[in-house]
Amino acid sequence: MHVTSEQRLDDGVLEREFTLGEIPGILWTPASASAPAPLILLGHPPLGLRQMYPRLVARARHAAAEGFATATIELPGSGDRPRWPAAEQARADLRRAIEAGEPVSDEIVDALILPLIEKAVPEWQAALDALLSLPEIGGPVGYSGGLISIGIRLSVVEPRIVAAGFFAGSFVPRAMFEEARQVTVPLHVLLQWDDEGNDRQAALDLFDAFGSREKSLHANMGGHTGVPQFAAEAAARFFSRHLK
Repeated sequence: MHVTSEQRLDDGVLEREFTLGEIPGILWTPASASAPAPLILLGHPPLGLRQMYPRLVARARHAAAEGFATATIELPGSGDRPRWPAAEQARADLRRAIEAGEPVSDEIVDALILPLIEKAVPEWQAALDALLSLPEIGGPVGYSGGLISIGIRLSVVEPRIVAAGFFAGSFVPRAMFEEARQVTVPLHVLLQWDDEGNDRQAALDLFDAFGSREKSLHANMGGHTGVPQFAAEAAARFFSRHLK
């Protein structure tokens, strides 16, 4: 893990950009901490860290105020990372289906999401290895947001993740419903009821499939970007219960 830049934000949060091999990432740590901080991995859609930065840093600042360190990495084929022809084709097929008003087929969803899971999850685990080696990061670890399918796989295969906050707003391959039954960590799932790009019934079915004994569904009126401020406060309380 190689730190390429660092700066203090105006609230004292330390922001460090880093690379892990070819993978860029960002780490945020609270202004002051008397002990190593618990860590939350910040998931995001495959739009590139630069485009997502305003939302990511807002989430990081909010978490830092609660005493959490946060970190994120660039997804394969996104941002400045090499283009991934298969993913580009799948995205083009998705755009065509949406623009034509056609249903998004299982084949398109599988081609778009399943290879991304296979590539991204080991990278998240490698980043976690590096982050937990830092003296200011002590665990335990949570996962928050991003593509819900990546969160599902990480929650199943990564024992260091002890709680997860999911956003039910992305396409989910049917194969992931069975994998969801293997998720046992506490879950906090956010659903925007009027999300124009989300199949509400599929989101409810996925929530039902999760195997966690503790799982809560927080549904709010509004579209994909209409998440109310109090939703972030509820998520913060969830992570405080399980990571502190």
